[in-house]
Amino acid sequence: MSQASPARRPFAFVGAELALVFRRWRTWAMLGALALVPILIAIAVRVSTHHRTGGPAFLSDITNNGLFVAFTALTVSIPLFLPLTIGVAAGDTVAGEANAGTIRYLLVAPVGRLRFIAVKYLGTIAFIVAATMTLTVVGVIIGAILFPIGPVTLLSGTQIGGAAYAGRMLLLVAYVSVSMLGLAAIGLFASTLTSVPIGAMAATVVLAGASQIADQLPQLDWLHPFLFSDSWLGFGDLLRDPISFASFASNAWLQLGYLVVFGGLAIWRFTTKDILS
Repeated sequence: MSQASPARRPFAFVGAELALVFRRWRTWAMLGALALVPILIAIAVRVSTHHRTGGPAFLSDITNNGLFVAFTALTVSIPLFLPLTIGVAAGDTVAGEANAGTIRYLLVAPVGRLRFIAVKYLGTIAFIVAATMTLTVVGVIIGAILFPIGPVTLLSGTQIGGAAYAGRMLLLVAYVSVSMLGLAAIGLFASTLTSVPIGAMAATVVLAGASQIADQLPQLDWLHPFLFSDSWLGFGDLLRDPISFASFASNAWLQLGYLVVFGGLAIWRFTTKDILS
């Protein structure tokens, strides 16, 4: 039997990593937990409309148009639920393999250390996209079941149809996914520092919370533009007419900076450490 060519090996390793990520019960448990967010929001709004009036503005938006459930679920999940699940996924990338004692065998395969780190990060990106898509798709489905669907009024006051709004929601998925790239890089680096996955997971999640707390302190105004969480909720320009990609671009550059720094640290740490397991 002939060996796979060197050009095909990276793709085989990527496929194996994606299969590993989405074969785990933990992955599906986290995606299932995220799917509950739009469902609970929709049910709570549906029930509350029969018992009281008033409340936050998004309640009336959802009752008037079920498509807003997906937008609300994304907004609610960004500060806590997404960082929590992504911290778990990213913190397990290298530390999980070390804990299971499989790193040495993977590197003998042969899989270079740089390729190993890159593929592990790609696996985390795949989970990020799956997580944001889960929130969006489930939000649209439950919103359509429990509430009427119609033209959507954007933040600029313009109304667009459902198909155009679907395009906006895909842009929101892209924005949120990009927003989590910096956190994923931090989790990857933390995962190279230990063979105990829970430690890397906890460190990543704590840093996500600390960044958001620091972002709320006016005394640290000078630091806010450099925090990886600073633009997590800055997708308002995507819901205006015409669309402005200025916030998307600035957020992407910020996350790229964190990817370069912490991805570089992860590569340095992993390529210089002794592999004992």
